[in-house]
Amino acid sequence: MNFKSFLKIIIPLLLGAFFIYLSFSITTEEDRKMIIQAIKNADLRFVALGLFFAILSHLSRAYRWKFLLSPMGYNPRLLNTVLCVFIAYLANLGVPRSGEVIRASFLSNYEKIPFEKAFGSVVVERVIDMIILLLLILIALVLQHETIWAFMVEKDVNFSQLALFGISVIIIVFLLMYSIKSSKSQLLIKIKSAINGFWEGLSSIKTMEKKLPFIFHTFFIWIMYLSMFYVIKWTIPGTFGLTIEMIIPSFVIGGLSIATTNGGVGIYPLSVALVLVTFGVSKEVGLAFGWIMWSSQTILIIICGVFAFIALPFVNRKRYL
Repeated sequence: MNFKSFLKIIIPLLLGAFFIYLSFSITTEEDRKMIIQAIKNADLRFVALGLFFAILSHLSRAYRWKFLLSPMGYNPRLLNTVLCVFIAYLANLGVPRSGEVIRASFLSNYEKIPFEKAFGSVVVERVIDMIILLLLILIALVLQHETIWAFMVEKDVNFSQLALFGISVIIIVFLLMYSIKSSKSQLLIKIKSAINGFWEGLSSIKTMEKKLPFIFHTFFIWIMYLSMFYVIKWTIPGTFGLTIEMIIPSFVIGGLSIATTNGGVGIYPLSVALVLVTFGVSKEVGLAFGWIMWSSQTILIIICGVFAFIALPFVNRKRYL
């Protein structure tokens, strides 16, 4: 293992440890006792319901993947795509974003699909997921516009400077796009190639035979994600009163913490709690909510991921006899 690979593993783990420490540092011993007690007394029926929604989302993702591979002439077995998806989630707990490469590699190996095509389909998936997440961020901003406005007024934000900053960002983006388009730099050419690849991947959806099922599964996956988060509010009394307008911002921030780290280790419960606190939920209850959500889903991924890793060679053994 080279030093760069070592850093990719150790830095996310250190960040996770730091955020776990941060969660401890902002709570007293009495607070931690309350959090542990809340987790122990959590209504497991709703935890199980959340896990059920999670499994449905993972199965739907595996099935949707087949729609992206079909236009290229490949029809992998659903069982293989399911197992590869679970292996990818497990890998992401160790090294962020490594799961995308690993699941494309595994599917390429067992279904004889060229790696670049398998990986390209995964990239398209992630681009679409990013668009949905951005849409949810926009929805969260609209739902909480009054809270955001009040916060900005309270902090005496200079709106002229904010507008100037926004215009500056737009100008910089256009200048960067022009530079990438006209530059002969190898680095910028690679960036341009990557951007073109993303666009070509998204454009390939136009040639997909089953567009409506693909769109259905895309929204179904995210509805299940939101549902598995929403039902956790009924696991502990302090969050019974949360509305969907309060849940969506918490869900979005939690999702961003997972997307930017190795499975949200340490940071997920803390980030969710910080959002819930703004809606009147106590710090202890918010942390308990975040830990119940994160730990239950992580345990599911570990169990299913390990099983998938062991099962994948066995379910394909006849192909190698």
